Amino acid sequence: MKPPRPPSDVVHIVDDDEAVRRSLSLLLFSSGYDTQTHASAEEFLDALRVMDAACVIADVRMPGMDGVGMLHEMRNRGSKVPVIIVTGHADIALAVRAMKHGAVDFNEKPYSAADILAATASALRRNEAERKHRAAMAEAAARIATLTGRETEVFMSMVAGSQNKNIAHDLGISPRTVEIHRANIMEKLACRNLADVVRLALTAGVSSKVP
Repeated sequence: MKPPRPPSDVVHIVDDDEAVRRSLSLLLFSSGYDTQTHASAEEFLDALRVMDAACVIADVRMPGMDGVGMLHEMRNRGSKVPVIIVTGHADIALAVRAMKHGAVDFNEKPYSAADILAATASALRRNEAERKHRAAMAEAAARIATLTGRETEVFMSMVAGSQNKNIAHDLGISPRTVEIHRANIMEKLACRNLADVVRLALTAGVSSKVP
């Protein structure tokens, strides 16, 4: 028996063909995945407002909004959910456009069960990595947010590679005061050395002008 998957690991199937939705949902469910189905891109996008998809499998050609338009709208909303596009032979150009808009894979009909399952597993691994990255960014940003205004200035100078004497000169404070601020920064950020500080800044997405 397969171990239960996290509730967020739901594969969303978007296809106007009911038979395709049903068969693909059954295939994925039998392989241990939870699924939700949507008859159109518009229906899926309405649901996207209130749910956290882990992976989407979408037909590229549907009445109304097609798969490319759906993907474009998802990215406009800031969604980074991995999308697998399903395409017929005549729609390869559309699939290529979808890849340029951020689709992680496409499978040409008729696809094999093994191919679609492999693509799904890969997309879910990608989504899990993205979730961990977002969590790490949030945690790093929260730690940096505990710094005072002056500590933040010293922190930014440290990340830029400035030495204590240069930081002191630029900020109009004594080198001893810079040392105190550095010690406080290390403690608040739970960093052992400057390399840890720089890694934390990069994780949080903090940018600084490096000489």
